[in-house]
Amino acid sequence: MKKQIKNALVPSQNTSIVAARGVSDENGLAQYIQTIQKIPVLTAEEEYEYANQWVKNHDNMAAEKLVASHLRLVVSVAYDFKNYGVPMGDLIASGNMGLMQALQKFDPEKGFRFSTYAMFWIKAEIYETILDNWSIVKIGTSANQKRVFFNLARAKRALGIMDNNMSDDQTKQVAEYLDVPETDVKRMATRIGARDVSLNAPMHGEEGATDVLSNMADSRENIADTVEKMEMRRLGYDLLKKHLATLPERDREILVARRLTEPALTLEALAQKYGVSRERVRQIEERAFNKLRDAILKETQG
Repeated sequence: MKKQIKNALVPSQNTSIVAARGVSDENGLAQYIQTIQKIPVLTAEEEYEYANQWVKNHDNMAAEKLVASHLRLVVSVAYDFKNYGVPMGDLIASGNMGLMQALQKFDPEKGFRFSTYAMFWIKAEIYETILDNWSIVKIGTSANQKRVFFNLARAKRALGIMDNNMSDDQTKQVAEYLDVPETDVKRMATRIGARDVSLNAPMHGEEGATDVLSNMADSRENIADTVEKMEMRRLGYDLLKKHLATLPERDREILVARRLTEPALTLEALAQKYGVSRERVRQIEERAFNKLRDAILKETQG
C-alpha cells in the first residue's frame, strides 16, 4: 500500500514534487527546508479547488500543488519529535508519507482544511517510525502504550514528578492524568529507561576497553565438565547393561520392573505374575540390586 502511495504522484521536473518525495540524507536537510519555504501557501479557495481536481479527475499537477504546499507542516511536526533519537531526515520522510496517505483519503466536501486532516496521518507515520527505531524489541503495540510513550515526559512535568524511577503513587497519578491503566505506565516507563546496548560497545564508553559481551558472565557449564558428564553417563549405561545381563532372568525382570521402569510395578502385581508372595518379590529385588551394585563397583574400583 505504501509503495502504491509513493508512486501515486508521477515523476516531474517541478521542484515541488522533488521536495514532496522527502529528504534522502541529513546533509540535504538545510537545502530541503530552503526549497519548501519557497513554495507558496495555498488559500482556502485554492486548496479546495486543487483537492477537487485531484479527487474527481486524479489531476497529478493539482496533487503536487496540494502536497507541496503542506511540506513545511511536515517539517514543523517532525521537529516536535527531534529528541526521540531518529534522524530528522527519516522523520520528515515518514511525515511526507503520511501527507500522501492523507491525500489519498481526503474529501474536500466535508468542510475541513487539508492541513487539519493531514496532521493525523503525518503524526501517525512519525509515531510508527519512532517506535520501530526505538528498540529491537517492539514496543507501543496498543493505543494506550503509544499514548504513554509519547506523553510520559509531559505528564511527569505537569505533575511535578522528577524521579526517573516512579513510585507506585506517582505511577497512579500519571495513569490517571493520561487516562490509561497503571500497568501500561509502569511497563512503558521501564522500556523507555532501558535502551538497547550493543554487546560490542566498550564498557563505560572507554576507548580500548573490553566490550560488554566479553564482560558478561557465561552461565553455561564448562565444556570439559559437560563432556566428562556425558562420558560418565555413557560408561554407567554400558556397565548397567553388561551386569544386568549376568543376573538370572527372573531377578533381572523384577529389578527392572521395580527400579528401572516408570512407573514402577507394585509388589502385588509382580507377586501375581510370578506366583510368589509380595515379601518374596521384595527379597528378590533387594538381592538382585545388591548383586548388580557390587559387580559395578568392583569393576570401576578395580
